[in-house]
Amino acid sequence: MMAHLTEITAGRFCWVDLAATDAERAKAFYGQLFGWAFREQPANGGSFTYVQLSGQNIGSLYQLRRDQLDQGVASHWTPYIHVEDVADAARRAACFDGKVIVRPFEVSGVARIALIQDSVGARVGLWEPINSNVQEVVRG
Repeated sequence: MMAHLTEITAGRFCWVDLAATDAERAKAFYGQLFGWAFREQPANGGSFTYVQLSGQNIGSLYQLRRDQLDQGVASHWTPYIHVEDVADAARRAACFDGKVIVRPFEVSGVARIALIQDSVGARVGLWEPINSNVQEVVRG
């Protein structure tokens, strides 16, 4: 069970996002199935979509890029684990027989994130919230 972002301690799952082959179709599906609402957010020269339930952000969704689609990347969910320092956590993952798949970067004022592969091949995101924006990310 994911806790509320404002109540998260390091090491707990805190966020999830969907990389979709057809973002509009995914929004229609989840909106109808669960009553989720969606709000576009500019970020890093593009955008992503907050997924909302009862007026609170519960995750995000984004359209896979053309090059990813051409490579056959399927729609997939990524769970994120809260960390105090994303760069340090990514470095330590590599020391423990993991791999850094996507190096740490900032999602425009939301969080610093990275994607790692653990020692058995599973992928998971690392999430370091940008403290000044945690309440805004949660409230939507």
